[in-house]
Amino acid sequence: MHNLIPWKHAFPGPVFYALSSEEDAVLDVPLLVRDRDLPASNGAAFERLNPITGQVASRAAAATPDDAAGAAIAAASAFPLWSRLGPNERRARLMAAADCIEARRADFIASMADETGATAAWADFNVSLGAAILRDAAGLTTSVAGSTIPSDKPGMMAFGIRQPVGVVLGIAPWNAPVILGVRAVATPLACGNTVVLKASELCPRTHRLIGEAFRDAGLGRGVVNVVTNAPPDAARVVEALIAHPAVRRVNFTGSTRVGRAIAEVAARHLKPVLLELGGKAPFLVLDDADLDEAVKAAAFGAFMNQGQICMSTERIVVDERVADAFVEKLAQKAATLVAGDPRLANTPLGAVVGLDAIERIDALVKDALSKGAVLRVGGHANGTLMDATVIDRVTPVMRIYAEESFGPVVAIVRVRGVDEAVRVANDTEYGLSSAVFSRDIRRAIDVAQRIESGICHINGPTVHDEAQMPFGGVKASGYGRFGGVAAIAEFTELRWITVSEAPGSYPI
Repeated sequence: MHNLIPWKHAFPGPVFYALSSEEDAVLDVPLLVRDRDLPASNGAAFERLNPITGQVASRAAAATPDDAAGAAIAAASAFPLWSRLGPNERRARLMAAADCIEARRADFIASMADETGATAAWADFNVSLGAAILRDAAGLTTSVAGSTIPSDKPGMMAFGIRQPVGVVLGIAPWNAPVILGVRAVATPLACGNTVVLKASELCPRTHRLIGEAFRDAGLGRGVVNVVTNAPPDAARVVEALIAHPAVRRVNFTGSTRVGRAIAEVAARHLKPVLLELGGKAPFLVLDDADLDEAVKAAAFGAFMNQGQICMSTERIVVDERVADAFVEKLAQKAATLVAGDPRLANTPLGAVVGLDAIERIDALVKDALSKGAVLRVGGHANGTLMDATVIDRVTPVMRIYAEESFGPVVAIVRVRGVDEAVRVANDTEYGLSSAVFSRDIRRAIDVAQRIESGICHINGPTVHDEAQMPFGGVKASGYGRFGGVAAIAEFTELRWITVSEAPGSYPI
């Protein structure tokens, strides 16, 4: 939900506005460039509306491509000083930034409720994990290491060293805005790079708060810059950032459709890009699974944050020998997971991000039911509020079998035996997260190794993240890894340097 405004009146074109009240000032989201609050160069702005009430949640500067280039230049100007800081000084400043993130917990919770309909519990978790990601990244400053390499040339010493690359562009989504916004910049900063964070159009105020926390921590002018843009301008702003000579690396978390477009632009400019994209996470329930534990994990994985997590359980692949019992237990649990206004904090689920998402989910549900699926619980929405929905007996002819729903709905596919379970799990273009439930751990490990995904959890939910873990997918879920030491390679340049100590001898 967005509203483009000229002088506070809706208008579907280039937009301009003036602030006229204290309330407007609270909602105002300027660009953050060189630690300064700046409007868009043409005065344009856009509004993000609360997905439940339709009221203005934030009013953000609508950056132009020139504004985006200015942010890249600011980051480039800050790079020499930041990259030369000792690792322990960078660590101290990143640790301070983590403290500043936590100090703004109440602001993040309010902003996420207003802009994305998130519950307080989900926002609180975002803040905690976001701070943990920063602290883990701070610990990496002394892990950006090299090595000596044996050389066949007498008197030559050879080294492989990792160096910061320059400016890193991080493009973060709305669904876990603090976690993924911080993740987009934390390891790049730890490695000695400076950054531009391209905020989501659905949560500009929330992503701007991240930039303010870095500014409060005193990282340095231009080390972290935040750019907001109106939805119609997204492609031009992103292309301007990727194309800018100062930008050397790109990371993006979001849909596979947009990820492909970003990868194509980056490829034209020969710039490496780390992509963490969509998912259709399978949750396998084998015939010897602890059904009570499986139900708890499946419900959490499918419905936390209204199913709007890249790792969300989208397909439950259950052995037919235990399917009836499992489905009955899951339906009972799902019936308790009702949605409500997150500002009232009295329901386990909040809002879906927008009415367009509700319409897409509803179309998937109706298509499945028209082709023989069975609705076990839920299936209805009140505006952007949708209770947990369980659809049983889903088959490949139904759209929901293959299409990412990204909402509070889970599809149950019944199978015969382990081999069919693995085949169904892999019958998707995606490959981010997965889970297997079995009392036989060796059997479960064998199954996990056969599943085509970047992540697999045995006897745990598909939704699980820790700052130090290598996080990423395969197939249409992207490539590259965030998290821990694995991410160092993504945001540094590996260089070969030699030192010759003996007189040279050459054939000419």
